[in-house]
Amino acid sequence: MKKLLKRLFYLLCILIVVVILFIKFYAPFGASPNKTDKKDYALRSEIFKSGLFENTGDFSVMGEWEDPYKDRSTNKGTKPEQELPYKEYTYQEANKDDVLITWFGHSSVLIQIQGKNILVDPIFEDIASPVSFVGSNRFSPVPVKIENLPKIDAILLTHDHYDHESYWSLRALEKKTEQYIVPLGIEKDLEKFGIPTNKIQNKAWWEETKIDDLLIACTPSRHYSGRILLDKNDTLWSSWIIKSENYTIFDSGDTGYGDHFKTIYEKYGPIDFALLDGAQYDEKWHDVHMFPEEAVEAAFDVHAKLSMVQHYGAFTLSNHSWDDPVERFTRQAKEKNLEYITPILGESVNLKEYASYKNEWWKDIQ
Repeated sequence: MKKLLKRLFYLLCILIVVVILFIKFYAPFGASPNKTDKKDYALRSEIFKSGLFENTGDFSVMGEWEDPYKDRSTNKGTKPEQELPYKEYTYQEANKDDVLITWFGHSSVLIQIQGKNILVDPIFEDIASPVSFVGSNRFSPVPVKIENLPKIDAILLTHDHYDHESYWSLRALEKKTEQYIVPLGIEKDLEKFGIPTNKIQNKAWWEETKIDDLLIACTPSRHYSGRILLDKNDTLWSSWIIKSENYTIFDSGDTGYGDHFKTIYEKYGPIDFALLDGAQYDEKWHDVHMFPEEAVEAAFDVHAKLSMVQHYGAFTLSNHSWDDPVERFTRQAKEKNLEYITPILGESVNLKEYASYKNEWWKDIQ
């Protein structure tokens, strides 16, 4: 019996070592900031405290909340019974005075503005996971082949969760991407992914950079970070402002509702187009994802002229009906007279012609 227990102990030790080595060297898990990095973050970020990033005010990743809108949900399943409609993406060159928006599902979006191509949170895999055998499968085929994308002037990441930061997509995009602009800490993941350091800029909230005359600003959100159990809140989460001479675009990233929206408006003025998190919500984690009706409220907070709900249409990460986000968002938007668009996957929207992109395509799908 003692020999058996001894063997089991040795096997357990070997297993622990293998797991530790796997986590350390398997690139998709990313990497953690070191002490020097953290000293830098402490100088640049007011919410970096005791070696970790912290949301301001009352905040809990998991808590209890009563959804005041839950009686307005649809009764469909968490995954559609058929593929969602989509268009196979083909590149359209945008005039410098136009803005083209192409949504690829979830929070992956191409923003063509002032002659620049900005790609946010690209996830072009069939599963949002570091390993192929765990996670939710995509509802529909990815509506774009990476080789069909144009040269990318910048990739913006909002945070490090696997449904927003994909090792495989970022590696595949590297040859056609000029630079990566990311919240503090995520540069360590990209370096481990094999992205050249000279292509990466890391930003704290309210820090800005420019691509020629195009302003990119890292702005607040209410969320959290972590790719493995031991790295929670090692890296920053953010929203982004993309500002040209004539347009201001806002991408909320993943976020709970808060007063940061009004603060962003106060600094950058009214928003011409807002991409808003309003999906994968649950009463239990209300602080980290907005209910769709709150996304409408956030649109008013930033004085958005036009809005779109995102973070749905690709993966099941919560228990609400798959079409619940867009159904509730558009219903509330109509009641509040908020202008919005609801493009299908892969469809490029010229913001000057936004009125043509309000088709309620989800209603015919179970």
